[in-house]
Amino acid sequence: MTTTTVRLAFASSDRKRVDQHFGSACGLAIYAVNEQQATLLEFAQFGDLEQDGHEDKLTTKLALVRDCAAVYCQAIGGSAIRQLLAVGVQPIRVEENVPVERLLNEAQAALRAGTAPWLPGVRRQRNDDPHRFEAMEAEGWQE
Repeated sequence: MTTTTVRLAFASSDRKRVDQHFGSACGLAIYAVNEQQATLLEFAQFGDLEQDGHEDKLTTKLALVRDCAAVYCQAIGGSAIRQLLAVGVQPIRVEENVPVERLLNEAQAALRAGTAPWLPGVRRQRNDDPHRFEAMEAEGWQE
């Protein structure tokens, strides 16, 4: 049996909960996740950043998550969404203060079941929808 391992990123100030906007996140926790385990690979910390649309603040974050299947965050701007999707990273918006451990457990269950939306193939199919940005905006994604 082949084990699928993916990298997942979480916008977090404390590695315990998702509580940050992607663009202005003071920290990103990167995990390697497979069906049986989740291992923290890195916790990158950034200075305090404003949510004012400066594109240069995204450069380091985008480079850091480039090899991730998904990024979990409290909020994310349209420009960051487009840039993440362009490199094959699925942004996932969650409510504030969702425990990272819960999201890791859910990701492992989705990997076991083969239902993770950020698995190769499934992600491509979803991203081919030309109206996906409008749908994200209707769901409450904000700049």
